Amino acid sequence: MRLQPLCRCEWGASSRPLCSEHTATATLPAAFSDLLPHFLVEPEDEYIVKNKPVTLTCRSTPATQIYFKCNGEWVHQDDHLIERTVDPATALPVMQVTIDITRQQVEKIFGLDEYWCQCVAWSTTGTQKSQKAYIRIAYLRKNFEEEPQGKEVALDQEVLLRCHPPEGVPQAEVEWQRNEDVIDPASDPNFFITTDYNLVIKKARLADTGNYTCVAKNIVARRKSTSATVLVYVNGGWSTWTTWSSCSAVCGRGWQKRSRSCTNPTPLNGGTSCEGQNVQKSACVATCPVDGGWSEWSKWSACGADCSMWRSRECTQPSPGTGGKDCQGLDLQSLNCTSEQCPQTVSGAEDVALYVGMVAVALCLTLLLIVVVLVYRRKKEGLDADVADSSILTTGFQPMGIKPSKPENSHLLTIQPDLTTTTTSYQGTLRSRHDATGKFSMTNGPLLDPLPNGSHTLHNGKLNSDPAEFVSRLSTQTYFKTLPRDVANTSFGTFNFLGGRLTIPNTGISLLIPPEAIPRGKIYEIYLTVQRKEDLRLPLAGCQTLLSPVVSCGPPGVVLSRPVILSVDHCSDACLDNWAIRLKKQNYEGAWEDVLLMGEELVSEPYYCQLEAETCQLFSEQLGTFALVGESLHMGAAKRLRLVLFSDAYCSTLEYNIRVYCMDDTQDVFKEVMQMERQLGGRLIDEPHVLLFKDSYHNLRLSIHDMPQAHWRSKLLAGYQEIPFYHIWNGSQRYLHCTFTLERLSLSTCELTCQLCVWQVEGEGQSFSLDFNIAKDTRALDSEFLLMDSNTTALAGPSAFQIPYLIRQKICSSLDAPCPNGADWRMLAQRLKLERHMSFFASKASPTSVILDLWEAQHFHSGNINQLATVMADIGKQEAMIFLVSDGEC
Repeated sequence: MRLQPLCRCEWGASSRPLCSEHTATATLPAAFSDLLPHFLVEPEDEYIVKNKPVTLTCRSTPATQIYFKCNGEWVHQDDHLIERTVDPATALPVMQVTIDITRQQVEKIFGLDEYWCQCVAWSTTGTQKSQKAYIRIAYLRKNFEEEPQGKEVALDQEVLLRCHPPEGVPQAEVEWQRNEDVIDPASDPNFFITTDYNLVIKKARLADTGNYTCVAKNIVARRKSTSATVLVYVNGGWSTWTTWSSCSAVCGRGWQKRSRSCTNPTPLNGGTSCEGQNVQKSACVATCPVDGGWSEWSKWSACGADCSMWRSRECTQPSPGTGGKDCQGLDLQSLNCTSEQCPQTVSGAEDVALYVGMVAVALCLTLLLIVVVLVYRRKKEGLDADVADSSILTTGFQPMGIKPSKPENSHLLTIQPDLTTTTTSYQGTLRSRHDATGKFSMTNGPLLDPLPNGSHTLHNGKLNSDPAEFVSRLSTQTYFKTLPRDVANTSFGTFNFLGGRLTIPNTGISLLIPPEAIPRGKIYEIYLTVQRKEDLRLPLAGCQTLLSPVVSCGPPGVVLSRPVILSVDHCSDACLDNWAIRLKKQNYEGAWEDVLLMGEELVSEPYYCQLEAETCQLFSEQLGTFALVGESLHMGAAKRLRLVLFSDAYCSTLEYNIRVYCMDDTQDVFKEVMQMERQLGGRLIDEPHVLLFKDSYHNLRLSIHDMPQAHWRSKLLAGYQEIPFYHIWNGSQRYLHCTFTLERLSLSTCELTCQLCVWQVEGEGQSFSLDFNIAKDTRALDSEFLLMDSNTTALAGPSAFQIPYLIRQKICSSLDAPCPNGADWRMLAQRLKLERHMSFFASKASPTSVILDLWEAQHFHSGNINQLATVMADIGKQEAMIFLVSDGEC
């Protein structure tokens, strides 16, 4: 209720308002006329939130008048709300006055001084002034002055996360969150928040791994910083040694070993593995067992009364020991005495014994003769059979005197061999010559079932089967149920020892199957497919990032005589000083294993990589699912991003959208975005650009500038859009895009000129000048940027290679043998700039063949066969054809 004052006042030159003469003046009772007013309520500091005014209150007793003065000026009486009451305890009159202060009043003097107000109370005795109350406009800015940064720390290490909240009035209060849960240092003493709002983790625990966010809030708003990932890793430690094993040798010198494991503790979250050996060996000598040996027989004893004599021996030379065997045989022999020696002899009995002995000897000789004859016949029959078989074998290997003549005035690599008279012809149905049923002769792993008719027909190197039918049949196999059923990103073919090539168009992914990679007599149905990142996520930790598409080739488990070459794009800066790039392979259980560290390849391993500027050539003796994963060694490591701009092909409204895609610089992702934009009806408005995105934990920012304000305006509230660092670095999404919504002020406006800036905070950036007509579709998606690949997805036999098969054999036979003057495969590798891989080539049975395989994989689409011929002619010095170089010239 608004009460009118007792007197009407006017503002004069004095220090207080004066009342008109015709207005009654409030007076105090005589008992209180000598009291000075004192304040029961004084005005206090206030904050204006948004546009809401604040109310100041002043209450005094005893008082005849109360007025507010703000910034040295009296507030007009009409702006006061006065209320008079009586204190029941003291019977003193109480006067209360309130005023409202608006945002506009405070902003009028903003920047000169702080806005303040105080009230002045009068009584008949004198005046009193209250304390000053300061009125401030409350706000909280959006951007943090310093945001927390992610860290990787060892177990029990101290962690400091810095946070400087945004500027605000009143000053913002700060709290910390871990994985969206508020951290309370009172309940967990391992956390400590400093006076300047930094968070300290006294001893990092595994449970402290998570995303930490700094939250600032005041009466106006609440702001959250970007999340900082803290990864607590555990370095591995050795367990105690096991006891020594028993000696490996049963007798004499051998080895014994003991082992330990890196499990005390086990490395976690990217912690370092244990250094040193996990197995120790030591020489040992095992005591040999001694088998017993007989001593010499003793002399015969004298003939006894029973007409017999005996002799003995002992097992003492040597005696058995250390588990040795005892002597085998009799240790005592007896013999009948002759008639002269026998003390009691009878003539008739002696003759009978003699005749019986002679008959026994005759029978033994007869049996022995029969056995010898039978054995002889048995051996003779076996020999005749062997001779018959060998005669059959030798008839198939008669010497041939045919030798091809050397062509005159012909070029090495342009000779087309006559393949009609050799076993290298490959047109029509392929079947194993040793398998009458037509089924595949493959082992070691789950393979595809044969086609229903038992054959796979190729005509001129092109498959005539339905890709959709193959993918459907592939998905029915137990191992392949996790493979995608995307026909557009899958190719397959049937191949024999002549080899071939599989290609996925517009992705930069291909599989080269060199000649002799598939054993002779076998036919394999091989597929090649690219996986989507969202369907098959790799376990990435720390600074790791996916640098290539995930590619599957198979079936896994097929037997290969030599490595195939898988070509894939990658998006690293190709500087091995900045990266630790690993080749990962998925095993049968679905787990990912590190099979190769780039730059530390071992020639004895089944995998080997050549990293080029934008492509990786992988030699593999096994088929499976592969991916390249990079771990940045410092903040200078960078990924290549491809930035592509699209807009609507036609615009009939005032709003106009520009879509900016930020993707890994690989062809498979670019193909996917182009296909998606074709469905959306988009059009390309600028050439794709490449941006190096560094491992600096800084986000990617995008903004539009320099638009003609008379015709266009941006509907974006903020000055820029931002893509978080980890969204790009982790590679969890194949592509990221943001949309700029613009508005033209008139439908007649069709010309748009502006600057689009894309940059990494504190890093490099790109600026695009856009100038185009939105009413005309000047660049359709079928332009050169789509890079439509019309090549066949599967080529088998000679059509898959630029170098003819017979010419290839001649080159290999000429260059494989070392030459003193260096005119061999080593010079070929140097001329082709492949000398870094000399040790790998040297480990193969035919180094030249592996070099030619790599050349075929690199230059299938753009290879210059004449250039290669020139290189080999240069190796031969005086000769134009390398296969004419004789042994004497080497």
